[in-house]
Amino acid sequence: MEYRYLGRSGLKVSVLTMGTMTFGGTEQVGNSDQADATRQIDMCLDAGINLLDTANVYNAGVSEEMIGVALSENGRRQKALVATKVRFKMGDGPNEIGLSRHHIIEQCKASLKRLKTDVIDLYQAHEWDGMTPIEETMEALDTLVRHGHVRYIGCSNYSGWHISKALAAAKERQGERFVSQQIHYTLHSREAEYELVPISQDQGLGILIWSPLAGGLLSGKYRRDGGPKSGRHVGGFREPPVPDWERLYDIVDVVVAIAEARGVSGAQVALAWALGRPGVTSVIIGGRSDAQFQDNLAAADLKLSADERARLDAVSQPPLLYPYWHQTFTANDLMGPVDRDLLTPYVEEFKRG
Repeated sequence: MEYRYLGRSGLKVSVLTMGTMTFGGTEQVGNSDQADATRQIDMCLDAGINLLDTANVYNAGVSEEMIGVALSENGRRQKALVATKVRFKMGDGPNEIGLSRHHIIEQCKASLKRLKTDVIDLYQAHEWDGMTPIEETMEALDTLVRHGHVRYIGCSNYSGWHISKALAAAKERQGERFVSQQIHYTLHSREAEYELVPISQDQGLGILIWSPLAGGLLSGKYRRDGGPKSGRHVGGFREPPVPDWERLYDIVDVVVAIAEARGVSGAQVALAWALGRPGVTSVIIGGRSDAQFQDNLAAADLKLSADERARLDAVSQPPLLYPYWHQTFTANDLMGPVDRDLLTPYVEEFKRG
C-alpha cells in the first residue's frame, strides 16, 4: 500500500480509504451488520488501509457506532485513522443542523461517544452552510483542535469560492486551516478539474474522492445491454446523477476493454485512473460484500500505462465550459496536456470575436 501526505500536513494516509456508508444501512445502499463491518475493517487494515471515512448522518449515527465497536477491540484503533463529518440534520430541534458553533461542538461530542474514542483524526464540514458565518464555523473547528478533540480539519462538497473563504477566515485569525477536501471526481464526472483540483493544488489541500466508481456504474457491470439485478442504481439510488447515459457507456466500453486486456476488473481500472490524477491523495472504496472490497483493494497495485491513460482521458474529456485561455492555463499548469483538437472550435470562435 502506498501512503501520501494529506495536503500540507505531516499526516500520511493510504491511497485507498475505507468508506463505511453501508454499515447499518438499507438494502438499497448496503446493509452490513456488525459482524460484516468488523470483518471488512480487518480486511482493509490488513491490506494496509489506515483511514476510515464515515459521517454522523450515515444511517443516523449507526455507521459511527459500528466503527466504534469494531475499533475498540484487539487494538484496532491504534492501526486506524478515523474521519467523520458534521453538517446535516441530526435531530428535530432548530439547532440540530448546520455549521454553527453550537451544532459543530455538540455533534463532535456525540461522534466521539459513538466512535468510542477520545479524538477524531479528520473532522470534515460535510457541506457548505450559507446561513452561518464562515468565521464562526472555522473558529469552532479550531477550538476542537486546540482542545484535543480533533487532530485535523477538512471539508466536503465545497465549491472553489467556499474553500477560498474558509482558508481566508482561518488565516485572518491564525487558526487551523483545512488540510483536505472530499469531492466527487470520476471518469464520468471530471468537472472538479475546473476549480476544485486547481485550488487544492494551489492551496495545498489533499483530495479525497467519494464514490470513485459512481455508485458502481464505472465497475463494468452496467452495460448498454443490461446489468446486475441488484445494486444501488437498480434500487433507484440516483447519486451521482447521469445526464448522458450514452457518454457513460462510451467510457465503460473503454474501461472494460482495458480491464479485459489486463485481466483485472473494470472497477480496478477506474480506481487506478483516479489514483493517478494530479492532486489526488486517496480514493474512498466501499462495498456491499467482502468480494467487492477485495476487488477494490487490488486497485492499489494496478499501474496503468501511458497509452491506457490516454484512451481513458480521451473518452472522458469533460465539456469545455470556460473560455479558451482559462482552460489552456488550467490544463497546462495543473492538469497536464489538453486535447488541442477539442479546443479548436473555441479558438476559432475567440478569433471571430
